[in-house]
Amino acid sequence: MKIVLTIVALLLMVMGAIWALQGLSILGGSFMVGQTRWLYIGLVTIVIGAVLLVFAAVRR
Repeated sequence: MKIVLTIVALLLMVMGAIWALQGLSILGGSFMVGQTRWLYIGLVTIVIGAVLLVFAAVRR
């Protein structure tokens, strides 16, 4: 279960980073480019992934 939580957390963080970069217009290729809403959604997703990663690391 710990490995699954770690993988899900890392995937959330990668997805959040992609969304944040698209929101900042750094990464193109979708409808999200240049919309600051996706920057905030990406940042929240990164934080959720980080919390889940810490939870997975602390869990026995």
